Amino acid sequence: MADRLDNTPDELEPDRVTLTDEEGVERDFDIIGTMEIDGNEYFALVAVDGDGDEYIILKAVEEDGEEVLITIDDDEEFDRVADAFDDELMEEYDLDEGEEDENK
Repeated sequence: MADRLDNTPDELEPDRVTLTDEEGVERDFDIIGTMEIDGNEYFALVAVDGDGDEYIILKAVEEDGEEVLITIDDDEEFDRVADAFDDELMEEYDLDEGEEDENK
């Protein structure tokens, strides 16, 4: 599955992309993290219209001169990237939770 990355920077909005799937359906996602691993760039995205507890991970590649996001088909690569994002996102969550505890 290759999704076109259409991101127009806007200083007032969080980083948001509109992805178009293979059937032509567009959906908005907020970028909650990016990471470079082994020379590849990966994006953690959460659907704007979703519940916010689940996120997807896509890999950025260049196709016909355009940057596109694709699913990660290799299980080993996906597991390695997912573990790295889980670690990074949990660290951010733990820091936020700790700050809340200090303010009580």
